[in-house]
Amino acid sequence: MRAGGAEQGSGDGEKRGRKASKETRRQQLIEATIDSLAKRGYSDTTLADVADGAGLSRGIVNFHFESKENLLIATLQFMSEEYGDHWNSALEKAGPSVASRIWAVVHADFDRKICTKRKLAAWCAFWGEAKSRPTYQALCGARDVKYQETVIALCAELKAEGNYAYEPEPMALSLCAMLEGLWLRLMMGDGTTREKALEAAIAFVVAVFPNHLTLQGPKSQ
Repeated sequence: MRAGGAEQGSGDGEKRGRKASKETRRQQLIEATIDSLAKRGYSDTTLADVADGAGLSRGIVNFHFESKENLLIATLQFMSEEYGDHWNSALEKAGPSVASRIWAVVHADFDRKICTKRKLAAWCAFWGEAKSRPTYQALCGARDVKYQETVIALCAELKAEGNYAYEPEPMALSLCAMLEGLWLRLMMGDGTTREKALEAAIAFVVAVFPNHLTLQGPKSQ
């Protein structure tokens, strides 16, 4: 029994190793795709570019994804999930205070894990294709709706606590548009830095929610 158990354990270990290797290869290729999108753009990115960037054979790319479209969909899905997990985690860490949660949402967009030149450029490449590719819209649509609903709910809570005059849904749309606009400025490379963009976002929410926020952070409730 002991010998059989050891043999089974060894087999399980090998399976886990193969699985980990497959996941590692896929992630390498996705990261190389992000790099290529940032460097070359959408149309000029090829499977050969991705393979070379990952330091892997072109056959490995075909084995894992079969086509450029499959690889790009997997890359967009990864980026979308990463972004969603990031802001959800920021909300959870912020605690129950609505002021702390809106502060966390704003900061999450400019965190170094998410807000990098290469990822912003990759997002820009996908956004340029989204209108003509329903698959891309569907991949991000559900998460966009959840994000919008979350921001609307936060704006509603802030209004109830602070007696503000705005309506929650238009205010949430304004807030989201402001954050997206700052990302666009960062993508365009007009001299706006991540730090300046965050400073501008903070100035906006402080002006809109003065009973909850200061330039230094949430007010004590």
